[in-house]
Amino acid sequence: MPIPAFYAYAYPEPAGFATAPVKPAEAFYSPTFTDSSSPTTSSGNPQSPDATLLDFLQTTYEAAANLGKWDRAALERDHAPGAGA
Repeated sequence: MPIPAFYAYAYPEPAGFATAPVKPAEAFYSPTFTDSSSPTTSSGNPQSPDATLLDFLQTTYEAAANLGKWDRAALERDHAPGAGA
């Protein structure tokens, strides 16, 4: 990778993961590394780089979880403030 980047992958990779839509728009799937990558300098939301990174992580997780038919109810919980432990 010629630039600093965040990446996400699923193993085993579910069918359709390579073409699943992810955010930000600059994110891409690398067939060489079999992962989705997002440049750390992505312009997705320059006022909120944390939100841009969260979008990337959330959309790649959802792609892997949904396409891989993971039991999301068993894996996830609400982490919103005040939602409890």
